[in-house]
Amino acid sequence: MGYASRITSFLASRTLAIITIMHIGGAAVAVEPPRHVVDPFWPKPLPENWILGHVAGVAIDAQDNVWILQRPRSLADDEKAAAVTPPIAKCCSPAPAVIKFNAEGTVVQHWGGPGSGYDWPGNEHGIYIDPKGFVWIAGNGPQDGMILKFTPEGQFVMQIGRSGPTTGSNDTAQLGAPADLFVDPEANELYVADGYRNHRIIVFDSETGAYKRHWGAYGKPPTDNAVTYDPKGAPPQQFNNPVHCVAMSKDGLIYVCDRRNDRIQVFKKDGTFVKEFFISKETLGNGTTGAAFPWPIGEQPYLVVANSEDKQVLLVDRNDGKVLTEFGRGGRYAGDFYQLHNLAVDSKGNIFTTEIGNKRIQKFLLK
Repeated sequence: MGYASRITSFLASRTLAIITIMHIGGAAVAVEPPRHVVDPFWPKPLPENWILGHVAGVAIDAQDNVWILQRPRSLADDEKAAAVTPPIAKCCSPAPAVIKFNAEGTVVQHWGGPGSGYDWPGNEHGIYIDPKGFVWIAGNGPQDGMILKFTPEGQFVMQIGRSGPTTGSNDTAQLGAPADLFVDPEANELYVADGYRNHRIIVFDSETGAYKRHWGAYGKPPTDNAVTYDPKGAPPQQFNNPVHCVAMSKDGLIYVCDRRNDRIQVFKKDGTFVKEFFISKETLGNGTTGAAFPWPIGEQPYLVVANSEDKQVLLVDRNDGKVLTEFGRGGRYAGDFYQLHNLAVDSKGNIFTTEIGNKRIQKFLLK
């Protein structure tokens, strides 16, 4: 069987697609959602004997470069055997925390780590490249109460919050292990999914760092009460930990991943609640909504969702959350997932996923 045939066979075995009906020009038209297949040769081999730790963030810039934030300190001695004292083996050395790949998968830039004037996170988590090219990162360690802004070359620009324990979901200056973030360029506003210890979305001025507003589930003031998810009970009235993602569609709707509550809540920019939908509602554990990325093409009919606990990537209807396409399974081979964490989609519709357990990034080509 040739390479193309193997890819087709793989795709058929790993992907479920549902034909949907869309109304175009007043006529009902059957539309098959996008399908994807893993590219087992992306990225290219890392330079300088590097090895990745937990990959805890991925972002796409305006030129379709792929940026990751990974955790060099998550590597065991036998993984970073060339870097311990004395060296154990030839391979390998920890890669830098921030790595930029071009579209072909070649490393073209790297930096990251502690420096003067800012608090580097104890446990890296979440990266975003804003339309002006600035790089935003966060962390979810016990003392990670801050967000950092850098130039593309790694020069420090601004810190919001500070290193230290969370002081609650209604503190407007300190964060609580933020998980994800993005910038609305029209309003120069930074939205933060805050996070692993707090239970809210919080918004800052992306130029000055000034606080703007915050809210919890259903647009209510957040509380820090413990939340236990019961799929057979009433929907939880507050976000669970973690509030794991936040993203905006072209029509200005804000999508929030309430991961362990198996749901995505949708808001207007001012925090007004619009709707919610559940993904695999019976799933327990770490939950099913690790990431939600609006499909970048056209009128964005889909959300691409990282179903963390079920170890799958889903394309769902952006209006009602109905699953249209799914691919992946638990495992360690190309196309499998173990501790699926984040995802991003480039302008061509290719999907990039990160994993904590498998310590890698994968690319899935739009078929």
